[in-house]
Amino acid sequence: MADIQDASDAIKVAERIQQELSLPLKLDEQEVFTSASIGIALNSTLDYDQPEQLLRDADAAMYRAKALGKARYALFNRDMYASALARLQLEADLRRAIQLHEFQVYYQPIVSLLSGSIIGFEALLRWQHPQRGLVSSADFIPLAEETGLIVELGDWILYEACHQMQAWLVQYPHHSCPKMSVNLSGKQFSQPNLIEQIRHTLLSTGLNPHYLTLEITEGVIAQNDDEAVAILLQLRQLGVEISIDDFGTGYSSLGRLYHFPISVLKIDRSFVHPITTDNRNLDIIEIIIALANKLGLSAIAEGVETPQQLAILKNLNCQSVQGYFFSEPLSSSQATALISANPQWCC
Repeated sequence: MADIQDASDAIKVAERIQQELSLPLKLDEQEVFTSASIGIALNSTLDYDQPEQLLRDADAAMYRAKALGKARYALFNRDMYASALARLQLEADLRRAIQLHEFQVYYQPIVSLLSGSIIGFEALLRWQHPQRGLVSSADFIPLAEETGLIVELGDWILYEACHQMQAWLVQYPHHSCPKMSVNLSGKQFSQPNLIEQIRHTLLSTGLNPHYLTLEITEGVIAQNDDEAVAILLQLRQLGVEISIDDFGTGYSSLGRLYHFPISVLKIDRSFVHPITTDNRNLDIIEIIIALANKLGLSAIAEGVETPQQLAILKNLNCQSVQGYFFSEPLSSSQATALISANPQWCC
């Protein structure tokens, strides 16, 4: 754009573009609505030598606008450039980490509030970075989702978790930890060979599907709608249990929830953390537990860290919990030692 005096001139143009694009379009007599994310880079403030540099930074700003919620504009600044470089480096490290087997599966116990015993584990992915040390999944899973690498990682963690569960069943045949919960990403859920992949994993590890629970977020089900129901039914036919992860943070239709072949609702930690100080979150948890009971489902509360939270959840008749109050996520050897110790929490 020529004759731009300052950022406000570019912003006015961006706003006019967004206004025009917000108007409905007619395609085959059907009204269609769209929007745009716009990135703005100003040559007057950064003094570019090449046009490619201007386009690069406008592109970075556009992705920033998308990350902020789409249908908006963003002005490029130096921090975005540093962020873009860091993202590129992280993606390169992530691809290398897959090749060099730098990932580990950690296991967090799920505890029954009725017996005080471990009734299962959730498999969680961790990255042992050669420079940064142990990297939490929150720091790399979103990028893995965006790049599609989550499919390969998801297949690997499913195999490792099933293999570990089978080993524990052989080693501790009379222990009360019969379920291994594994998160299934949206990209994995959309794979056409999903059912065959899970069937193959169960056969190759020797794990009875009864011992596997797949955790799927509300958003994944909402995006796939009728197709999601068909996939979930096939998973249930395999003998695998289905859990709705982070329940209450998505957009489930309660009417459709009744028809989903699910067994567990997992109450998100964002509701559990403030329950000692915020009655609204307490009310939400009580409603979710009542809903689970009405539908004949189990309810598991995540992120339990204090005795006060535990007491409230028990009073609300929540069946199961997990969180740092009981144990942080453990390595395979640490989780094995915990099973061997057979702790009985007083709940």
